[in-house]
Amino acid sequence: MNLINIGTYPPKQCGIATFSMDFRNSQLLNSNTVQVISVSDEKHQYTYGNEVIFNIRQNFRQDYVNAAAFINSMPEKIDLAVIQHEYGIYGGEDGEYIIDLVKQLDIPYVLITHTILPQPSKKQKQILNALGFGSAGIICMTARSCKLLNNLYEAPAELTKIIPHGVPEFTPRPASLLKAKYGFKGKNIISTFGLLGPGKGLEIAIQAMKYVVKDHPDTCYLILGQTHPMLIKSEGEKYRSMLESLVLELKLHSQVQFINKFLTDEQLGEYLYMTDVYLSPYPNKDQAVSGTLAFAIGCARAIVSTSYSYAVEMLSGGRGLLSEPQNPEQIAQLINKILTDNHLKASLQDKTKTLGANWSWPNVGLKYSEFFHTLTDKNAEKGQIIKYARV
Repeated sequence: MNLINIGTYPPKQCGIATFSMDFRNSQLLNSNTVQVISVSDEKHQYTYGNEVIFNIRQNFRQDYVNAAAFINSMPEKIDLAVIQHEYGIYGGEDGEYIIDLVKQLDIPYVLITHTILPQPSKKQKQILNALGFGSAGIICMTARSCKLLNNLYEAPAELTKIIPHGVPEFTPRPASLLKAKYGFKGKNIISTFGLLGPGKGLEIAIQAMKYVVKDHPDTCYLILGQTHPMLIKSEGEKYRSMLESLVLELKLHSQVQFINKFLTDEQLGEYLYMTDVYLSPYPNKDQAVSGTLAFAIGCARAIVSTSYSYAVEMLSGGRGLLSEPQNPEQIAQLINKILTDNHLKASLQDKTKTLGANWSWPNVGLKYSEFFHTLTDKNAEKGQIIKYARV
């Protein structure tokens, strides 16, 4: 199949951009071709690869109409457009400009939803309803998101499909060797990774470390990743500076380290495999998906997380330990529980290993490819995609 992926894309740094690249690579493994329509913030110039054939400037509304016209005029047959949907990556109120694009498309499209809000504003609900109304299929990543799509957003059940968040094919390595390599021999390692910014709960995680090190002084908390580029453009390193000041205030400078650089998948895998407890401290209980938590599950880590939506579903059945958000003492108690009990740690690792066994991008990419093919009417000439319409 010939596909067009629409969304942010590297070298822009954001979760959707990384997802778009991984998604594309997974489809190439399944003999599908994938070209890219990128979405850029107009104040930053990105040097894209040859797979990017058109760039939308986020806040230029006409670009969305022009992108649709460009796709419609392409000489080669495009079977399906794949729209990565997150309210914040498109222009207009709650990303409404993407509707201008889909209204003009002559080909069918599939929606991959990254945020399904349980209490959307009127505008947010209207946008997702409009996108879903014209789609050939809607993909979400959790059962809870699927129920919201069907019940709140009125998406027909026959159009919706659950496909888990993909993760790289990490190579397992012994934690003891990795700790020696990175200078953490004999240490307990707690880690969190991702682009830094308010809303990640890292200040709560640092406060929790104050209680962790009382019982386990040989513990180091690694905060892995750079500050979000858009945040740097608007306010510099203000957020990171606040976190660093908090570390000094709590006298944790020997127990908290910032790894302030871009990590390759190989490097990230090494940091995760030497991690004794992965900490996901997001304060927003409605967060529907977390790529970073998915990565930790894919690496079979023992996990402590705040009880946001994605974590509650993924870590149910004893696959992880959950804390209330904004509660550093409870987070510390759960971390200490794992560090004290090797049997508990091994049990948690076994359960996340079982869950994440089929989450590698080659496996997940196959699920996407199979779903795309199910949208093809067996009787349609030349495999034309069925475009469903609501009654």
